[in-house]
Amino acid sequence: MHHDDWIAICALDDIPVLGARRVARARGLDVAIFRGAADRVFALLDRCPHKGGPLSQGIVFGESVACPLHNWTIALATGEAAAPDEGSTARFSVLLDGGVVHLSARELAEHALEFTRPHAGPACRGHAEPAAAGSAALRSVPVTLQRA
Repeated sequence: MHHDDWIAICALDDIPVLGARRVARARGLDVAIFRGAADRVFALLDRCPHKGGPLSQGIVFGESVACPLHNWTIALATGEAAAPDEGSTARFSVLLDGGVVHLSARELAEHALEFTRPHAGPACRGHAEPAAAGSAALRSVPVTLQRA
Protein backbone atom coordinates (compact mmCIF):
# COMPACT_ATOMS: atom_id res chain seq x y z
CA MET A 1 0.00 0.00 0.00
CA HIS A 2 1.29 3.45 -0.89
CA HIS A 3 2.20 5.75 2.01
CA ASP A 4 -0.31 8.39 0.83
CA ASP A 5 -3.12 5.86 1.19
CA TRP A 6 -3.00 5.88 5.01
CA ILE A 7 -5.12 8.35 6.97
CA ALA A 8 -4.73 9.09 10.67
CA ILE A 9 -7.76 7.97 12.66
CA CYS A 10 -6.86 8.46 16.32
CA ALA A 11 -4.14 8.15 18.92
CA LEU A 12 -3.54 4.66 20.27
CA ASP A 13 -4.50 5.96 23.72
CA ASP A 14 -7.96 6.91 22.38
CA ILE A 15 -8.74 3.17 22.23
CA PRO A 16 -9.00 1.53 25.66
CA VAL A 17 -6.82 -1.52 26.32
CA LEU A 18 -8.99 -4.58 25.55
CA GLY A 19 -11.54 -2.23 24.05
CA ALA A 20 -12.80 -0.82 20.78
CA ARG A 21 -13.84 2.31 18.95
CA ARG A 22 -15.96 2.68 15.81
CA VAL A 23 -15.02 4.56 12.69
CA ALA A 24 -18.04 5.80 10.73
CA ARG A 25 -17.59 5.76 6.96
CA ALA A 26 -19.32 7.86 4.31
CA ARG A 27 -20.70 4.61 2.81
CA GLY A 28 -20.97 1.15 4.29
CA LEU A 29 -21.05 -0.11 7.83
CA ASP A 30 -18.74 1.23 10.51
CA VAL A 31 -15.28 -0.21 11.04
CA ALA A 32 -14.41 -1.38 14.56
CA ILE A 33 -10.86 -0.70 15.77
CA PHE A 34 -9.72 -2.98 18.58
CA ARG A 35 -6.75 -2.68 20.96
CA GLY A 36 -5.31 -5.81 22.53
CA ALA A 37 -3.43 -6.09 25.82
CA ALA A 38 -0.04 -5.84 24.07
CA ASP A 39 -1.12 -2.65 22.21
CA ARG A 40 -1.68 -4.54 18.95
CA VAL A 41 -4.40 -2.83 16.92
CA PHE A 42 -6.86 -4.54 14.59
CA ALA A 43 -9.70 -3.32 12.39
CA LEU A 44 -12.75 -5.33 11.33
CA LEU A 45 -16.10 -4.53 9.81
CA ASP A 46 -18.36 -3.87 12.81
CA ARG A 47 -20.56 -6.83 11.94
CA CYS A 48 -20.50 -10.39 13.26
CA PRO A 49 -20.73 -12.97 10.45
CA HIS A 50 -23.44 -14.84 12.36
CA LYS A 51 -26.36 -12.42 12.78
CA GLY A 52 -24.70 -9.07 12.14
CA GLY A 53 -24.13 -8.06 15.75
CA PRO A 54 -21.93 -5.03 16.50
CA LEU A 55 -18.49 -6.47 17.30
CA SER A 56 -17.36 -3.11 18.72
CA GLN A 57 -19.72 -3.75 21.63
CA GLY A 58 -18.28 -7.20 22.33
CA ILE A 59 -15.75 -8.28 24.94
CA VAL A 60 -12.13 -8.23 23.77
CA PHE A 61 -9.92 -10.97 25.21
CA GLY A 62 -6.47 -11.93 24.03
CA GLU A 63 -6.62 -11.33 20.28
CA SER A 64 -10.31 -12.16 19.91
CA VAL A 65 -13.66 -10.50 20.44
CA ALA A 66 -16.88 -12.16 21.64
CA CYS A 67 -19.95 -10.95 19.75
CA PRO A 68 -22.43 -9.36 22.18
CA LEU A 69 -25.44 -11.08 20.59
CA HIS A 70 -24.63 -14.80 20.60
CA ASN A 71 -21.08 -14.97 21.98
CA TRP A 72 -19.37 -16.05 18.76
CA THR A 73 -15.59 -15.66 19.06
CA ILE A 74 -13.98 -13.74 16.19
CA ALA A 75 -10.19 -13.61 15.70
CA LEU A 76 -9.12 -9.98 15.50
CA ALA A 77 -6.17 -10.68 13.18
CA THR A 78 -8.20 -12.53 10.54
CA GLY A 79 -11.90 -11.83 11.16
CA GLU A 80 -12.51 -15.61 11.23
CA ALA A 81 -15.03 -17.21 13.59
CA ALA A 82 -13.60 -19.80 16.00
CA ALA A 83 -14.66 -23.43 15.51
CA PRO A 84 -17.20 -24.93 15.62
CA ASP A 85 -18.69 -21.70 14.22
CA GLU A 86 -17.96 -20.79 10.60
CA GLY A 87 -17.74 -17.50 8.77
CA SER A 88 -15.71 -14.34 8.77
CA THR A 89 -16.04 -10.60 8.77
CA ALA A 90 -14.05 -8.22 6.59
CA ARG A 91 -10.63 -7.19 7.87
CA PHE A 92 -9.07 -3.75 7.30
CA SER A 93 -5.36 -2.94 7.18
CA VAL A 94 -3.96 -1.00 10.15
CA LEU A 95 -0.76 1.00 10.48
CA LEU A 96 0.41 2.06 13.95
CA ASP A 97 3.04 4.78 13.59
CA GLY A 98 4.31 6.94 16.44
CA GLY A 99 1.33 6.12 18.64
CA VAL A 100 -1.16 7.09 15.90
CA VAL A 101 -3.56 4.57 14.34
CA HIS A 102 -3.96 4.82 10.56
CA LEU A 103 -6.37 3.04 8.22
CA SER A 104 -6.26 2.76 4.46
CA ALA A 105 -8.35 5.46 2.77
CA ARG A 106 -8.86 3.14 -0.20
CA GLU A 107 -10.18 0.32 1.99
CA LEU A 108 -12.47 2.67 3.93
CA ALA A 109 -13.93 3.93 0.66
CA GLU A 110 -14.19 0.63 -1.23
CA HIS A 111 -13.96 -2.43 1.05
CA ALA A 112 -16.96 -4.45 2.31
CA LEU A 113 -19.64 -2.02 1.12
CA GLU A 114 -22.09 -4.81 0.30
CA PHE A 115 -22.92 -5.59 3.94
CA THR A 116 -25.82 -4.02 5.81
CA ARG A 117 -26.92 -4.08 9.41
CA PRO A 118 -29.74 -6.61 9.93
CA HIS A 119 -33.26 -5.19 10.17
CA ALA A 120 -35.46 -6.65 12.90
CA GLY A 121 -39.16 -6.79 13.55
CA PRO A 122 -42.19 -7.74 11.46
CA ALA A 123 -42.37 -4.37 9.67
CA CYS A 124 -38.82 -4.82 8.34
CA ARG A 125 -39.02 -8.39 7.04
CA GLY A 126 -37.87 -8.58 3.46
CA HIS A 127 -36.99 -4.89 3.32
CA ALA A 128 -33.22 -4.96 3.82
CA GLU A 129 -31.58 -2.65 1.31
CA PRO A 130 -28.11 -3.23 -0.11
CA ALA A 131 -25.38 -0.72 0.62
CA ALA A 132 -24.85 1.93 -2.01
CA ALA A 133 -22.47 1.05 -4.84
CA GLY A 134 -19.86 3.24 -6.48
CA SER A 135 -16.53 4.69 -5.51
CA ALA A 136 -15.40 7.79 -3.66
CA ALA A 137 -12.33 9.90 -4.18
CA LEU A 138 -9.59 8.70 -1.85
CA ARG A 139 -8.97 12.12 -0.35
CA SER A 140 -12.63 12.70 0.47
CA VAL A 141 -13.16 9.77 2.81
CA PRO A 142 -14.80 11.33 5.85
CA VAL A 143 -14.38 9.25 8.98
CA THR A 144 -15.58 9.87 12.50
CA LEU A 145 -14.23 8.10 15.56
CA GLN A 146 -16.99 7.05 17.95
CA ARG A 147 -17.02 5.38 21.32
CA ALA A 148 -18.10 1.74 21.02
